[in-house]
Amino acid sequence: MSKRTILILKAVVHLICLTPFFWLVRFYTSGALELDPDPVAYITHFTGDWALWILLSSLAVTPVRRLSSRISWLIRFRRLIGLYAFFYASLHLATYIFLFSGYDLPTVLTGVRAGHLSIVLDEWKIVWPTIWDDVLKRRFIQVGFLAWVILLALALTSPASIMRAMGGKAWQRLHRLLYLAGAAAVIHYWWLVKAGVRTPWKVTAVLTVLLLARLGHTVLKQRRGSGPELHTTRI
Repeated sequence: MSKRTILILKAVVHLICLTPFFWLVRFYTSGALELDPDPVAYITHFTGDWALWILLSSLAVTPVRRLSSRISWLIRFRRLIGLYAFFYASLHLATYIFLFSGYDLPTVLTGVRAGHLSIVLDEWKIVWPTIWDDVLKRRFIQVGFLAWVILLALALTSPASIMRAMGGKAWQRLHRLLYLAGAAAVIHYWWLVKAGVRTPWKVTAVLTVLLLARLGHTVLKQRRGSGPELHTTRI
């Protein structure tokens, strides 16, 4: 595949992954978001849903490209898609911290414009006890934060220079934690929703298929590696 084609495909991936973000910005600037009964909950669910679906898309790259050698080039975009999963997960976390927890963002922005930068930390000191109390009491926040921390570690180690410094095998072992992040994100979703409301059956089914595909590939690889050895007898 030519470099030009790769650049075009990367641009397409960027456009697809950024479309939800641009749509959300447009939804806000048009004033339509204010008409929603609970704008903060809308942003929270929107960013969380897209973080999870893009994360699952990243996990799907490897099993899909194994279907045919003709689409092996898909592996070039796995890290890029994974970074967008981290991007939306970070927006999801930021929504909780700055909009949901009681952080007075309008006051902080006004203070920053006036040159009072210390107000950022002052407001954080006010809401931190509430956030920490939420983390200790709510399991869905704990497991969701675990997923975000894993994505953070994978994002920080995504550059090729870091991969070379770590060594290929160590880097691969670390990045297999993406499956754990996916599982934690789905559990976060299950523990967050009420019974019968926004139940995440679809994402659970997709994750299950991806985990089974990974398990099946591992089993087949082990069987091939432990096949019968050929012994020769000298006469």
